[in-house]
Amino acid sequence: MAPPAQSQRSPSPSQPSGKSEVTDLKTQLRQLAGSRASGVDDSKRELFKKVISYMTIGIDVSSLFGEMVMCSATSDIVLKKMCYLYVGNYAKGNPDLALLTINFLQRDCKDEDPMIRGLALRSLSSLRVENLVEYLVGPLASGLKDNNSYVRIVAVMGVLKLFHISAATCVDADFPATLKHLMLHDTDTQVVANCLSALQEIWNSEASTSEEASREKEALISKPVIYYFLNRIKEFSEWAQCLVLELVAKYVPADSNEIFDMMNLLEDRLQHANGAVVLGTIKVFLQLTLSMADVHQEVYERIKAPLLTLVSSGSPEQSYAVLSHLHLLVLRAPYIFSSDYKHFYCQYNEPSYVKKLKLEMLTAVANETNTYEIVTELCEYAANVDIPIARESIRAVGKIALQQYDVNAIVDRLLQFLEMEKDYVTAEALVLVKDLLRKYPQWSHDCIAVVGNISSKNVQEPKAKAALIWMLGEYSQDMNDAPYILESLIENWDDEHSAEVRLHLLTAVMKCFFKRPPETQKALGAALAAGLADFHQDVHDRALFYYRLLQYNVSIAERVVNPPKQAVSVFADTQSSEIKDRIFDEFNSLSVVYQKPSYMFTDKEHRGLFEFSDEIGNLSIGAETANDVVPSNRVEANDKDLLLSTSEKEESTGASNNGSAYSAPVYDSSSVSAAASQAQSEPLISNIAVASQQASFAIDDLLGLGLPAEPTPVSAPPPLKLNSRAVLDPATFQQKWRQLPISVSQEHSLNPQGVAALITPQALLRHMQSHSIQCIASGGQSPNFKFFFFAQKAEDSSIYLVECKINTSSAKAQITIKVDDPNTSQEFSTLFQSALSKFGIP
Repeated sequence: MAPPAQSQRSPSPSQPSGKSEVTDLKTQLRQLAGSRASGVDDSKRELFKKVISYMTIGIDVSSLFGEMVMCSATSDIVLKKMCYLYVGNYAKGNPDLALLTINFLQRDCKDEDPMIRGLALRSLSSLRVENLVEYLVGPLASGLKDNNSYVRIVAVMGVLKLFHISAATCVDADFPATLKHLMLHDTDTQVVANCLSALQEIWNSEASTSEEASREKEALISKPVIYYFLNRIKEFSEWAQCLVLELVAKYVPADSNEIFDMMNLLEDRLQHANGAVVLGTIKVFLQLTLSMADVHQEVYERIKAPLLTLVSSGSPEQSYAVLSHLHLLVLRAPYIFSSDYKHFYCQYNEPSYVKKLKLEMLTAVANETNTYEIVTELCEYAANVDIPIARESIRAVGKIALQQYDVNAIVDRLLQFLEMEKDYVTAEALVLVKDLLRKYPQWSHDCIAVVGNISSKNVQEPKAKAALIWMLGEYSQDMNDAPYILESLIENWDDEHSAEVRLHLLTAVMKCFFKRPPETQKALGAALAAGLADFHQDVHDRALFYYRLLQYNVSIAERVVNPPKQAVSVFADTQSSEIKDRIFDEFNSLSVVYQKPSYMFTDKEHRGLFEFSDEIGNLSIGAETANDVVPSNRVEANDKDLLLSTSEKEESTGASNNGSAYSAPVYDSSSVSAAASQAQSEPLISNIAVASQQASFAIDDLLGLGLPAEPTPVSAPPPLKLNSRAVLDPATFQQKWRQLPISVSQEHSLNPQGVAALITPQALLRHMQSHSIQCIASGGQSPNFKFFFFAQKAEDSSIYLVECKINTSSAKAQITIKVDDPNTSQEFSTLFQSALSKFGIP
């Protein structure tokens, strides 16, 4: 059958049938532009629909701009809307064509229909063409005074759009003052809310350059304005209520009576159906009562029921957001929520991200009274078909065991996990048993009896294998097969890809050697030979360290590698208290969901002004020292570099071979077995204590390595050199200061000339800059000064951060240093103190 003729085909309404389709549309629109016949609006609608459809799928229909504008002369609102949508899409890319729309948009802004006036004003303010702002001022001024609330709502947001296009034009037209008047006197609450939103954005942007804007910003959180909003809050929409509550949370009441008045006004907001309103109200309650401990605790009791209600109702996404906030509150007051642990039991139909957070909640609320019920519930999840949730449940049981005093039943449950024939269950349980033994060594006999039955061949996950190897070394005297299991693992050294496992294997075989030397001699020699030839720098360095330690003195080596250890009382938390406090301050925001402060995941432009943490205080930033610092380009730090995973770090360091000055033995894959066979022919150690007293202990012959007894002299490392043109932006300094641990903290004495020269602190900044150490912030007055310095290593991008507190009356400087590369911290400390000592000396 022949295909139908071209004229009989019905083209898709969203795809042009040929190259001339846009041209045909142009001709038809031009014909309809001046037509007054009946039904012409219906024909225009069909053509407009085609144009919008083409525009939506990415076809360029900008050539129809003139015809679309001519066809806009109609009273049909649907046609107006489509025309405004078309104009708004192409105006910014075609500013010359946008000029054609000014006349008909300004005409529509004066239409009798308020809907058309509002739509036209919205489209006019959405053109975002800087050359056309002069045509926008008049319609906006008229719109702000319009009798219809919809037009005023649109006009308020139009003022904000104008501010982003041309802030000077917006301020010169006195629009902020008009918005403030509308905010305090308009009868429509949506107009009031839009004014509040627009003014906050305008004054926040202008506060840094305008004193008037700064005063207006502070006046926004004054008592009259706050009470005005609180008294009208029930009239606002849900979005506007959240906006008001965010503003109220910044207000500082004068006394306790004012606090209780505000809480009484907002009491019924806790029962609101919208979760955002409830969370906003809770934030206000928590912020108001921070200085009142008893009332603050009562607030926790009061907000518990609304939060638990929100968790059990609504979508999974809402449950997750509310659970994140509950988790933050539980960490601050776990006893308040301990009796409600059943609310955090997992439901079968919940998504995995909600289940995981509920497991964290169960771990946080566990105490002496509910531990048995919670652990019983968690053990049920261990057999879950969802393997990640099963893993998390086992970890939760282990965390509870580490924070409780009575762990008898929990240990039994963990040992039962080891007997389950599931690889992932065994792997997670091994890691937890290792931590359990570090805190409760008295359970070693029961745990080792079960662990000894686990074959190392069945454990493949690196962390689990490392935990098993740690137990083999730590309790080798209680495990009969420990030396032989370690020996079999060393024979497969080349097949082990995890550096973590190889590091644990070196340490474990050393510990086993000191407890059972005859049986471990062969394994230790093979392990050291393999480790010295390993391409991973950490593994090579540890093997070399152990070898030279044994060569120096076996007794000292035993005290270093296997000393008497006390039980671990508290395991380090992953988040510092400062980080948790910052997250609490950002309650009802994404910071709580991400479990990290906003500066860790927001762009620099949205972080606001540079602020140090509380320990740094109010310092002058940048402006005072700008004239003294050598101009250079800013360093754009990538936060992702601070969050490298272990595997990424291994790849970045593993590529470079052990370019050490030490002489290491030549090793290939067959040398281990050769060394082991040679070691078997050597006499075994009969008494390690006697052997350790011999100064010239032949450790090479003992282990069968064939290495020279005397180590090669170590060449001195090159002196530390700093980059004289290093720069660092304040936001990156702040982030690194919070993340990095303290490497050096010590006191330094100043010379009298330096103390005298500190009359002008700028002299110290210039002096340190001459030593390639830059100042990023300074403050204080005599006798106490505080400086923050930074420097950068010349060879790479390693950063050194310094806090220097100087007391001129005692001539002492308290120096705190944080570094990216801890290996050079002492060297940099020496360099910094040397530079400080020369200050004031001509």
